[in-house]
Amino acid sequence: MFRTAILRSAAVASRTTVRSVPKLSGAAAAARLTASPAMRMPKSFVPKVAGNWVAVRGYASAGGLDRTEVYERIKQLLQGFDKVNDPSNINEKAHFANDLGLDSLDTVEVVMAIEEEFSIEIPDKDADQIHSVDKAIEYIVSQPDAN
Repeated sequence: MFRTAILRSAAVASRTTVRSVPKLSGAAAAARLTASPAMRMPKSFVPKVAGNWVAVRGYASAGGLDRTEVYERIKQLLQGFDKVNDPSNINEKAHFANDLGLDSLDTVEVVMAIEEEFSIEIPDKDADQIHSVDKAIEYIVSQPDAN
């Protein structure tokens, strides 16, 4: 379905421009859309035409998160975490256990809080690799569905 929508919109875009499209309605517009030798579509794929506009559904994805934005959000999250021994030690290279004084259970809680903050689910295999702010930032930035 997604591929079909892309092909339809590409076919319509390659055949029509806003300046050169005369106002056609009904069968005349459908005939013009299917008359291009570059791409022939069955009549069942011809979209409804209203004036100069063709209704085609489009899909897009988010642009992703910026590294500095992710760092600031993680920093705020850690500053609100009670078990951090000294919030002034929080920086991009801070290790959860060595620099912030968190034990393994606290690290799991931080990873769970990061999951909630960015609306993602981190698999256990990947969560075991996150032991520092830098690793958390790298993981979040690499996730296209993080927000």
